[in-house]
Formats: sequence, C-alpha cells, structure tokens
Amino acid sequence: MTRVVVTGAAGFIGSNIVKGLNARGIDDIIAVDDLTQGDKFRNLADLRIADYVDADNFYAMFAEGVFGKVEAVFHEGACSDTMESDGKYMMDNNYGVSMALFEACEQHGTRMLYASSAAVYGGSDTFQETPQFELPLNVYGYSKLLFDQRMRRETENFKRNRKQVVGFRYFNVYGPREQHKGRMASVAFHQFNQFRDHGKVKLFGEYGGYGPGEQTRDFVFVDDVVAVNLWFYDHPDKSGVFNLGTGRAQPFNDVAVAVVDTLKGGGVPDAAAAVQQDLLEYVPFPDALRGKYQCYTQADLTALRAAGCDHVFADVATGVAKYMQVLATRD
Repeated sequence: MTRVVVTGAAGFIGSNIVKGLNARGIDDIIAVDDLTQGDKFRNLADLRIADYVDADNFYAMFAEGVFGKVEAVFHEGACSDTMESDGKYMMDNNYGVSMALFEACEQHGTRMLYASSAAVYGGSDTFQETPQFELPLNVYGYSKLLFDQRMRRETENFKRNRKQVVGFRYFNVYGPREQHKGRMASVAFHQFNQFRDHGKVKLFGEYGGYGPGEQTRDFVFVDDVVAVNLWFYDHPDKSGVFNLGTGRAQPFNDVAVAVVDTLKGGGVPDAAAAVQQDLLEYVPFPDALRGKYQCYTQADLTALRAAGCDHVFADVATGVAKYMQVLATRD
C-alpha cells in the first residue's frame, strides 16, 4: 500500500490534497499539523487518514525513519500570513523546517512536493520562474524564495536530485476548507460572509493606478491546485519549480460579481450593475498595505505546459460559483 505524508494536513490546501488522495483510494496518509487552533479539526473530520502526528514531533520522527517507507511528502505546512513581521519565526517555520524535511527525504528516497508561493515575485510585473523576476515584498515571500533557491542549488537546477522534488508557486487560491484562516482567507470567502450578513460585498477602491476593484490577480480554484499536485505525483520524473495559477489575471470586481450573482440567483452581469443594485461597495485602500500589495499577478504557465501538464483551469465565474454553492449548503 502506498504511504504518503501531508504536512499542514488540517490547513486549506493540505486538507484538499488529503481529500484528493482519498478520492483515488489512497488513505495510508500520515497527517501532520498543529491543532492549537482546534477548529481546524473540521477539515480532517470527513477524511480518511492512517495517523495524525503533531508537527512538533513529526520532523525528527520522520528523519529517524519511524514511519517506514514513505512514497511522497506533500509539504503544505507553513506560516502563510503575509503580514507576519517576525522574521526569525517565519524563517524557522518556512525555511528551516523545509530544509530539514528535504534532507530527510533525500536520505530516505522519498519524493517531495512542496508549497512555494507567488509572493516570491513581489514587486515584479513578470511572473516567470527565473531569478531576475523574484522580488519579494515581505519576509514571507523571502522565506519561500530562499527555499526555492536552495532546491535549485541542492539539485543543480533539479537535474541531480535522486528523487522528485517539485515546488508549486501558488497564486491566489480560493475554495472550500479555508474557513479557519481568518483575515488570510480568500476575498471570495469574506464576500460570502459579507453578503450573508449585510446583503452586499466590499472591495478596495482606487490604488496603484487601478480603478476601484480593478486590481487584478490570478485567482485559482483549490480543486485545480489539487489536480496539478496529483498530476506531478503521477509523473515522478518531473521536477522543478512551477507556477500554479490559471495563467489569466482577473479583477477583484469579477470575484465580487460571481459572488453576488450566484448568491442572489442571477441578474448581476457586471460590477456596475452590482454597484447600482447596492450589492457592491468600495472602501478606501488601507494604509497598512501600501507598498506591500501586489496589484497585478498572472502566472506564466510556460514551464508547467512544457513539463506536459495540460490541466484546464476554471475561470473566476465558474470556480467562485461552485465555491458559493458549497458555502451556502454548509451555512
């Protein structure tokens, strides 16, 4: 039986990967997380795993070979708060732990598929997996970039690795099982709650040369993120660092329209109509985010496609509508 490990298994992307593995009949899964925030258990309660190990104990145990033969580790565990200013904590948690895990995977012949981030691009307006475009704006982005850099170095640009090592630069992921993330949850999640509580949603107004709600991001549905992770799991000969987004930038206004149109049952064709119907309100851009905010992201999928992954990604209208339907049934 295939045994795999998922770190951050009670988190957003980690729990969706466990769900995706279960759908394939894989349940010999070691789930690793820190459940200090106890309500995260809900993300695992309906899934099948073989064991749960606290993150404080797992990494040393794994290095010692306690879990026997492990085919692959999906390493999703990290501090993902882009506003976290404690650099020592961020580097220990995101970089140091990941390096120790990589070294243990190398020792045991275990494949490693890990979470990087589009935050590595930061101040860049080009999103290609090459050093000249990697300009992080915060210590979170740097912690992810440094690990990518070490993977390039340790594996001589992924040509020398003994086993698969693949990093995914996640763009703006949204979808089920993110409810525990608080302010770091997606705009779609927050807008669902805003609409339920107040009958309207909110977006930032003008900033960075973009009109109200016109800042654009590459929004990617979590089901697509899981599909790409599992594609690489199915292709153990493929290694490298890859963007994981749709390749299509869309304005936040598109998210808002998809939210209100789905929840209202139609009749909201665009942002202007949403404003006119008092379903969308623009608020001043917060000072705390000035200079730390990406107004535009769009994954360059050249490397992903060259690797042979031809997965078709959902656009905002499709993905957000599915997400709203899931949230509405659980509310």
